[in-house]
Amino acid sequence: MNFLNKKIWILTDGSDGMVSQVLGLAKNFSDQITEIETEIIFPWSKLQPGILPIFFWIFKNKLENTSSPDMIISCGRKSVYLSIFLKKKFKDVVNIHIQDPKINFKNFDYIVAPRHDNINGKNVIESIGALHKYNKSAFDEIISEDFLISKKNLISVIIGGNNKHYNFSLKEINNLISKVKELKKNNPKYNLLILYSRRTTFEMKELIKDKLKNISYIPKNDDKNPYTFALKYSENFIVTSDSTSMISECAFTGKPIYVYHLPFKRKSKRIEKFHNQFDKLNITKKLDKEKNLLKWTYISLDESKRIASIIKERIIKENT
Repeated sequence: MNFLNKKIWILTDGSDGMVSQVLGLAKNFSDQITEIETEIIFPWSKLQPGILPIFFWIFKNKLENTSSPDMIISCGRKSVYLSIFLKKKFKDVVNIHIQDPKINFKNFDYIVAPRHDNINGKNVIESIGALHKYNKSAFDEIISEDFLISKKNLISVIIGGNNKHYNFSLKEINNLISKVKELKKNNPKYNLLILYSRRTTFEMKELIKDKLKNISYIPKNDDKNPYTFALKYSENFIVTSDSTSMISECAFTGKPIYVYHLPFKRKSKRIEKFHNQFDKLNITKKLDKEKNLLKWTYISLDESKRIASIIKERIIKENT
């Protein structure tokens, strides 16, 4: 079966993290991808699927006169509604949902969920960590001369922020800054690149800039985003423990990842399982009292490609 000509619709709420996951999986099937940002009216926009019935008029998206897709890949609560609606509208479409849909799994042909989510079912396929859009093609597009950063001895420090699981206080950011300064002092050859997530607060950014600007490269707002550059050229990564998606993205590179563990607000068995799994796979190590960063190897994770291969095999088997 030729998947290259298949028309794929990817459904999300438009957030970068969700788009990255669905796009990463979709690109392993076909380049004929249509992105749809799901918009639904109140109260469906606030409620979990399954509470209210689904009608075409709850969607702000114009879907009446569109040709049918061959595959739908969705992620997020709002897109569960749209995926179920389109599955009923287009009977032969294959619909795949990423993450636990929190509704009867029979609404989907396939569900892709991280192993640490602990969900089971005949149509559930487990991923190691999160899916994402990064691949060799993305790396090939990066030209080092486009950035004011030396790729030699590059160490990328990726900083997240407060979330429902972790307490990322000023005490913690000051502690991380001290560790980074100590590493640079002991290893002047390191070229440090500081990267933030959307959750990094302005106050944290200002503190980092004040204390690390003389020993690291900190991109300005109008700079070209160096994240893919960092993934391609870094020799080591230091990532805060709240950023499980970024740890998963770094794991595509096969490069050593040090995790700076933050204190839990409340214990999460899911998140603990994620970190334990990555430790056991020799992907990550805890950032402790290192005076220099070790080099080690592991089998790089390309979960989008692996999951797509499993789904392709199942579709072919079901159609023969």
